[in-house]
Amino acid sequence: MAEPRISPDAAAQRPRSRMTAADAASPGQRNITLFLSGDVMPGRGIDQVLPCPGRPEIHEPCARSALEYVALAEHASGPIAKPVAHAYIWGDALAELERRSADVRIINLETAVTRSEDAWPGKGIHYRMHPENIPCIATAGIDCCVLANNHVLDWGYPGLEETLATLHRSGLKTAGAGRNDDEAAAPAVLEVPGKGRVLVFAFGHESSGVPPQWAATEKRSGINLLPDLSEATASRIGQAVRAVKRPGDIALVSLHWGSNWGYDIPREHRAFAHQLVDSAAIDILHGHSSHHPRGIEVYRNKPILYGCGDLLNDYEGITGYEQFRGDLALLYFVTFDAANGRLVGLGMTPLQIRRLRLNRASSRDAAWLKGMLDRECARWGGAVEMSAPKPAAPRQAPRGGKKHLGRPGVFLGSAPKPAAPRQAPRGGKKHLGRPGVFLESPEQTLELRWAG
Repeated sequence: MAEPRISPDAAAQRPRSRMTAADAASPGQRNITLFLSGDVMPGRGIDQVLPCPGRPEIHEPCARSALEYVALAEHASGPIAKPVAHAYIWGDALAELERRSADVRIINLETAVTRSEDAWPGKGIHYRMHPENIPCIATAGIDCCVLANNHVLDWGYPGLEETLATLHRSGLKTAGAGRNDDEAAAPAVLEVPGKGRVLVFAFGHESSGVPPQWAATEKRSGINLLPDLSEATASRIGQAVRAVKRPGDIALVSLHWGSNWGYDIPREHRAFAHQLVDSAAIDILHGHSSHHPRGIEVYRNKPILYGCGDLLNDYEGITGYEQFRGDLALLYFVTFDAANGRLVGLGMTPLQIRRLRLNRASSRDAAWLKGMLDRECARWGGAVEMSAPKPAAPRQAPRGGKKHLGRPGVFLGSAPKPAAPRQAPRGGKKHLGRPGVFLESPEQTLELRWAG
């Protein structure tokens, strides 16, 4: 059966949100929740297991066929019944996306969507997904694809133009790339009926490996490439934001920057993030490029996600950098009061990539993520806490899903908010009464609290 595509009309009709406990807790408060992810890379090996794989030839120093990446994944985790359905790659993430019912869903799509054979010369890695596999994006209800990254032009300017045309035909909005510099700089405007708008401004930076030649110009397609991370650049971004931002809008800057591995945040990056909050009127910085999650800072009640980590990739079975657990991924759910842009909550769901599919992380892996986030957020006044196990009925594996060695599935997400002031979970530790970020499981809750 063919997977449905989301047309512009269908996208507008997709249910946006359900009343939550948080909505009920504050009469008149209109909460708006964003789903964000790091790099989504359905090209190369993943493309080869989807219903309409493109040509597998690639031009890498150590590989000549994308099928080699499929073989690595199968060697590591077991056979994959090819071709898979378009929804297969999202695995257990689909149920969590439905449960959380975010108002908008935004990803960094790090691949060209093209049949182009015009591989960018001298580039070591080239990602592409066949345009007929675009339902794998639509099936997750994605609203906006950020394209300002270091792989969207892997197959040349024709590949970028086909990528843009394919995404737009499927009803997906884009930010950060275009047929000229004006299009590349234009924000994606996501309407949330009855709540307001989310404005997505997307940028790439050379620190993530974006070639400088990829910058869009008046007469050439490309991406919205930052010239630097100076205060003057932050001020220019602020002018662009204020030109379109209205009361009740949430302004998001999505930025592809930094190295692939490691937890260090360069001083220049942190200063630029603060400048965007101070002078550019943004409400959230959505950073990506790192292959694993990095720390989160809440600055002046505005969340800064320095590096969201990969959500989907075909790195399974590749050795090196195991200490960073690149196989683990997070879904991010950020909730604001739509009336004033105040941060209400930030939740994360831990997953693991196995067989080129997102699966619920084990309790042990969720605990590892808890420890890492606690350590990395502590430098900015954040702390992650875990509640005592709470009784829960045994969970069944999702239909079509596979149990993970009999261990309970783990969710990390915003906990229900009661009408009374929130208390630390039973068995947890209060942390200066600060507002919380919750990571949920049927068995336990991790709460990140921040200063402010």
